[in-house]
Amino acid sequence: MMCDRDYIPRLFDAYKRGFELRYKDAEKAPERKDYYFKLKDDLPRVQVVLGFLQGIVPMGQCQSLLDVGSGRGVFLFPLLREFPDLEVTSLDILPHRVELLQCLHDGGIENLHPVLGDICTWDAPDKSFDVVTMLEVMEHIPDTEAVVRNAVRLAKNYIIVSVPSKADDNPEHIHLFSNEDLESLFLKNGCGKVKFISVTNHRVAVVTR
Repeated sequence: MMCDRDYIPRLFDAYKRGFELRYKDAEKAPERKDYYFKLKDDLPRVQVVLGFLQGIVPMGQCQSLLDVGSGRGVFLFPLLREFPDLEVTSLDILPHRVELLQCLHDGGIENLHPVLGDICTWDAPDKSFDVVTMLEVMEHIPDTEAVVRNAVRLAKNYIIVSVPSKADDNPEHIHLFSNEDLESLFLKNGCGKVKFISVTNHRVAVVTR
């Protein structure tokens, strides 16, 4: 049986509080998703991105961040753990993902701002965020041009992307990008530089706006 010390303390406590607030008057509440907040090792690609952010957050180059396709929180929850004061907007197209993150916000993680929306069409103002992250997102979306175009428009300083580097059997993965593919997409949309970091079975691109 798991106990509270087996979970990310601040986030797990906030989720429980927010869940109780959100569903206290509901006739039937959904199942609470405690397992999302279990303590576990960060994935290598997540470690790489957190390491980059640890270099720019203290310098003031990242005070606001948009995380696109936060999903199950594989990157988002370590991000919130490591940067408890960073203003983070989470954009996802799935309502149940946004509802879970809204519980976090309502339970006390007030620097997290969940939004239901599509990165291809979301119309937030230009340069709204110092950094835009899109980890394991671009391989899922048909219109890669629209994804990149809007991410570049929304970012002030950097865009960070991770994608699989090898073909796999996931039917939801409809693109396989080379370094050259990614570099071309971002450079032709006005970015200045694309740097790649090696991670097993993945490509991580740090794009300078």
